[in-house]
Amino acid sequence: MSISHAPPSSPKKDISSKSGFESSASVDVVPLLPASSRRTRVPRWLRRTTGPVLLLALWQLLSSTGVLTADVLASPGRIAQVAGDLIADGSLPSAMGTSLQRVAAGLALGTVVGTGLALVSGLFRIGEDLVDAPVQMLRTVPFVGLIPLFIIWFGIGEAPKVAIITLGVTFPLYLNVYAGIRGVDAQLIEAGESLGLSRRGLVRHVVLPGALPGALTGLRYSLGIAWLALVFAEQVNADSGIGFLMVQARDFLRTDVIVVCLIVYAFLGLFADFIVRSLERLLLQWRPTFTGR
Repeated sequence: MSISHAPPSSPKKDISSKSGFESSASVDVVPLLPASSRRTRVPRWLRRTTGPVLLLALWQLLSSTGVLTADVLASPGRIAQVAGDLIADGSLPSAMGTSLQRVAAGLALGTVVGTGLALVSGLFRIGEDLVDAPVQMLRTVPFVGLIPLFIIWFGIGEAPKVAIITLGVTFPLYLNVYAGIRGVDAQLIEAGESLGLSRRGLVRHVVLPGALPGALTGLRYSLGIAWLALVFAEQVNADSGIGFLMVQARDFLRTDVIVVCLIVYAFLGLFADFIVRSLERLLLQWRPTFTGR
């Protein structure tokens, strides 16, 4: 009686199947990228200038078709021509120099006063009790409403103009520096104390660096308010400056000159904000930021 044995499975088949699996697994899989990432990215500067360029084109179109008349709002071409004339005769550079001096003086005084009050109020409890309540009361008073009082106190020269700018700068800086000091992480304070830092060392190495982002934010707000305060200050008994040019243009119904002065105000404010943003990138390199996607 013969017993038939089933033929053993061929080892070549197993090897071939295994090698087939390995060969299929070794194939490089190219990931499919989303369509948004495959598109050519538009440069950011081009995207940021698209809106102003479209607005300027619409403005020129409305002026060319007569929808905007010259006595209501001059065309962009007319404004560019007037700006060139004001630069050529030296009136615009002189006015810009005077206005910049006023803003610089008011910003310097406001920075010293606002930061000093914030340090006293933020670092000492007795300072908070004495300083914070009066400052909170004064900041609710519109600084524009104090112009007549400043004129009585300081006359009609440069002093009331600088005082208005100083007052406008002081309160945003105070609020942001004070909030930055009181918002320092308590764990950082505990870590500094565990390392043996004295109170002065904590203030220097922990509290002040922690309050720096708030201080720079307050400086940005203060610069914006400084230009706003300058507009009001130069409308009152001014004989020079950009505001003086606007007053003269208003008397002669020159909307083109008024728009030129407003554009100068805007670009000066944009340049000042650029300086502060550069300071933020320089001084706050240690802080992680979200830049968007």
